[in-house]
Amino acid sequence: MAKCDFCGKGVTFGCNVSHSNRKTNRSWKPNIRKVKAVVGGSNKTVSICSRCLRSGKVSRAV
Repeated sequence: MAKCDFCGKGVTFGCNVSHSNRKTNRSWKPNIRKVKAVVGGSNKTVSICSRCLRSGKVSRAV
């Protein structure tokens, strides 16, 4: 499932709009990474978006 375990960012839906203004459905998926992180004092594998990882909301397990 494309969802961040920390911020809850998930798939958003919208439309592709062509030059002739025809609309077709599409989706935007967040950049999810499986990362070993320290959660509650123990190491766990969690799914995190790259924004949470980059901003330091999650500390990686060494």
